[in-house]
Amino acid sequence: MIKSKHLIEIDDVTNDEIYEVLENARTFKEINDRPLKKLPTLRGKTIVNLFLEPSTRTRSSFELAEKRLSADSLNFSASSSATVKGESLLDTAETFDAMKVDMVVARHKYGGYCRILADHMEAKIVNGGDGIHQHPTQTLLDLFTMVERMGTVEGKTIGIIGDIVHSRVAGSLAPALARLGAHPIFIAPPSYLPAVPDALGAEVSYSLDAVLPELDVVYLLRIQGERASGLSVPSLREYTMLYGMDLRRLASVREDALIMHPGPMNRGVEISPEVIADPRAVVLDQVNAGVAVRMAVMYMMLGGEDEAAA
Repeated sequence: MIKSKHLIEIDDVTNDEIYEVLENARTFKEINDRPLKKLPTLRGKTIVNLFLEPSTRTRSSFELAEKRLSADSLNFSASSSATVKGESLLDTAETFDAMKVDMVVARHKYGGYCRILADHMEAKIVNGGDGIHQHPTQTLLDLFTMVERMGTVEGKTIGIIGDIVHSRVAGSLAPALARLGAHPIFIAPPSYLPAVPDALGAEVSYSLDAVLPELDVVYLLRIQGERASGLSVPSLREYTMLYGMDLRRLASVREDALIMHPGPMNRGVEISPEVIADPRAVVLDQVNAGVAVRMAVMYMMLGGEDEAAA
């Protein structure tokens, strides 16, 4: 089980717990391939999906994971919650606490939102992505995909390419990789890098072409235009020329390397359709892993019985 009450940052889980999540996810992945995908593991538990920022993959995979574990789900978006009427975060937290829910999966455009919920609720909180802070379950599903394909991340070189400064994915993935013995490299123009990138445990390169042949994983991020106002950044055309993964650059990618992307993808900007279609691209594997990994996280946090997943 996960000892921390909440999963808000990747540091809320130990290395041993990360590997336990991946092991449980393998079991749930097998169950998800069966004709009958439902388990009674979390019957009687109530989980609120509080998504106050747009999401397709994360929200739908959490909802599927909850249904397949037989939990009762309540789904709220920004347009359907009382926040549009001016309700405060504290009132939202107290409302759900009064309903005696067991877990809240929350996404918000501001970093720290989930921590505030955790400070004012008895329910367990899972961060579904908060601002430019972190996205821990995305990191866990990415690790699952890498380990399933490569056997381990230890000793592997993972290039994380793109809009690092606005990426909650990079904010949780890089430190997790460093903890597990991998070698993460941030690859981006200076304006897309955090002020102190080595604080996340990553090396820095300004040239994709210079490091591409040595990468075990090519992890592409989209340019987050909705968060980049006021920054001096390259045009999309210039960015694509310098950092886009296209057919020409694909020739420099090792035959045993993986090409990953957390989605949504901007085709023709950071990744071309030809690259998406390449056998080394495992984007849909990541989507598939998301359901199994989130099943494992909720199972481990809400105290599912071991025999329930047998």
